[in-house]
Amino acid sequence: MNQLPIVICGAGPAGSVLALYLAQRNIPIILFEKSSSLPIDLRASTFHPPSLEMIASLGNGVIEEILTKGLIADRYQYRDRCTDQVACFEMDLLADETPYPFRLQLEQYELTRVIGDKLRCYDNVEVRFGHRLVGYNQGLDHVDVEIETDLGIQTIRGSFLVGADGAQSQARKTSGIQYSGFTYEEKFLVVSTQFPFESVFDDLAWVNYIADPEEWCVVLRTEKIWRVLFPTDPTKHQSEDTLLSDDFIQERLHHLYNKAGDYDIGHRTLYKVNQRVAETYYKERMVLVGDACHINNPLGGMGMNGGIHDAFNLAKKLVEIVNEGADHIAKFEHYNRQRRDLAMTFIQQHTIANKQLMEATDEKIQVDRQRFLMASAADPVKAKEFLMERAMIDCVRDSEAVL
Repeated sequence: MNQLPIVICGAGPAGSVLALYLAQRNIPIILFEKSSSLPIDLRASTFHPPSLEMIASLGNGVIEEILTKGLIADRYQYRDRCTDQVACFEMDLLADETPYPFRLQLEQYELTRVIGDKLRCYDNVEVRFGHRLVGYNQGLDHVDVEIETDLGIQTIRGSFLVGADGAQSQARKTSGIQYSGFTYEEKFLVVSTQFPFESVFDDLAWVNYIADPEEWCVVLRTEKIWRVLFPTDPTKHQSEDTLLSDDFIQERLHHLYNKAGDYDIGHRTLYKVNQRVAETYYKERMVLVGDACHINNPLGGMGMNGGIHDAFNLAKKLVEIVNEGADHIAKFEHYNRQRRDLAMTFIQQHTIANKQLMEATDEKIQVDRQRFLMASAADPVKAKEFLMERAMIDCVRDSEAVL
């Protein structure tokens, strides 16, 4: 009997890398995406060293292409606007731990585009756009996946369903899996501009966390543009139209640097910020990856990277299930222990702490924060410990050690 395909819902970074990994091992795949093409928008743009190692393991020239496209950030900074102190962390301290001792600044859609091109070369892969998951039903040895298309509702029978369909995952909702956590009161505003901040801030890194008692922000460079993330003030009850307006954005950018004339403004995005983890990452033959099972605030760039790490962890287990006959419940439970526990104990805690570190307005807390960061950056041993944690090297190793 022919092997039923693994059905992957969602062609974002997690779904794409999972599909390519399985395709290379001759496992039939149907990858579908609700959009009519790969989405191009302002989402994640930082790849940490463990993610780059995993992407390199895919072969197919993927790592070479994204390294050529992206911007290598070999240091990042915590800047205090009040004192002008800069704590600079040099990532070459990680050179003996990883072949990629840097962050790669690259819009996530560039990775999905590269992988999308590679998938076209595999006869065991179907990629379908304009396909939206409606629901699914499980049998003892299969999953019937209901898909809405322009032609109506279709049913795809697969061996397993992978929900890589984002924070509003229909796969998770159909399963009745709870998504526990909370939503921050403030929203985050992300804007892009071509203005060369590196020409007006002394020795500016490509990634910067800027503390300011009036308004903290994150300023980072991708391969194309500068991106600035601002928090919004929920107590002011400003409408979304106001927060996305030229006037409001110009005011915030001029507070960051008061240049003559208006800034050019490219993309602008306003979004809710959540900290949530699914109560379980699988249910029988349905298993979740990426934002479908965990979301967090973007400070530290751990969301997309965590999704990629989910995908590689799960991919290895799916190969053992399909090609070696391993028990899928035992393998999915192992995946759940390794990845869900990590999301609870590391990613959630650290992204919450990163936000608290940035937003504190109490003068003593600000002084203590910057003193800690300056001391850590100045001591190679402490700096390496800090980088091992923030670059997600420690957490990936800890996850893989869980039995």
